[in-house]
Amino acid sequence: MGLLRNRGAQRRLRIAAGCLMAGLVALAPLEAGGTQPERASYGIWTNPQRSVRVKVHPCAPAMCGTVVWANDKAQADARKGGTEQLVGAQLFSGFVREDETTWRGKVFVPDLRKTFSGTITTVDERTMRATGCLLGRVGCKSQVWTRMD
Repeated sequence: MGLLRNRGAQRRLRIAAGCLMAGLVALAPLEAGGTQPERASYGIWTNPQRSVRVKVHPCAPAMCGTVVWANDKAQADARKGGTEQLVGAQLFSGFVREDETTWRGKVFVPDLRKTFSGTITTVDERTMRATGCLLGRVGCKSQVWTRMD
């Protein structure tokens, strides 16, 4: 765990986890049939810091999310990691429903230019808890995201 003792490494882990959570935010429950997302699930979601907004949209047969707005700091952090354009980046793809409240898919972390697995749990129609682990079960973070629209 020497990596986590280094302040710079801790900061990078927090930034990467924040971007991972951004990718997870835009998911919402499926209809009872489990094959099509509800129209009401589509929309724009934001992280607790309100520094990133992600729009959920269909990408058959799953759901994806694209950054539609990011503040200057979030954009600068992404550029430091090698992602020149954060707005317009597809942060998550292939998210499919695992059970009544849980989704699983792939998340692109712009700060690291890597893709990881992630999960979300719906709380209600306006909130969800996103959890991601950068390496196996190490460096896990959870955040509660809210619907903007």
